[in-house]
Amino acid sequence: MNDRVLSFLGICRRAKKLVIGAEVTEESVRCGKSRLVLHAADASPNSLKRVRRAAQEQNVPVLCAERSKEELSHALGRLCAVLSVEDEGFAERLREMID
Repeated sequence: MNDRVLSFLGICRRAKKLVIGAEVTEESVRCGKSRLVLHAADASPNSLKRVRRAAQEQNVPVLCAERSKEELSHALGRLCAVLSVEDEGFAERLREMID
């Protein structure tokens, strides 16, 4: 895996600063823990609808990771289309890498 974004997401997961899944991401956003929401390019609009609304209410940025669900899932070792980064430093670095 030579993709820097996917490798960095693996580091975030090992640091326990990553929440994986639409429902737990929405909960993380609503609790004020989330600093960034990422989603796969092919994530279901239904999965994103509630997460986007919660993120907008809490002023949390939402970015497309520009990777497929399959790529994210392979990198994180778990089925993944929507995730939340719960550390400001990791979130800032990911924003820089994706933009």
